[in-house]
Amino acid sequence: DILVDGKVCDCDVVVTCQVGDPVPLQVKLTNRSRHSVGPFALTMMPYQDYQNGVHNYDLQDAITFVGSNTFYIDTVKPAKDSVYFGALLFLYTGDFYLNIKFHEDSSSRELPLSWLCLPSVHIRATEPVA
Repeated sequence: DILVDGKVCDCDVVVTCQVGDPVPLQVKLTNRSRHSVGPFALTMMPYQDYQNGVHNYDLQDAITFVGSNTFYIDTVKPAKDSVYFGALLFLYTGDFYLNIKFHEDSSSRELPLSWLCLPSVHIRATEPVA
């Protein structure tokens, strides 16, 4: 589950926020399997989609994270969840997307790291209301 500014998000919803106001993020990983899972690393990467196949991830002048954009998850037991909080601060107006990835963080495996990508979250940063 992904919450942006307290609202549940999915790939069909555009979340609107104001430039200069921190936007709270919450990502909850629920283990619905019968076995413990982990360790994982959760990474959130903002980008702009230029609608021509190009994604711009070089946004350090437009967006900043309040806190870290990477969280480490040790183990999630069956039927339990793990929740991670952060915030984004938009410095300019525009349409932005948030790419959220979980990947295995175990070095003891012989196989390559596996990734789980959630659908991108669409966030529209607008001018502050005067």
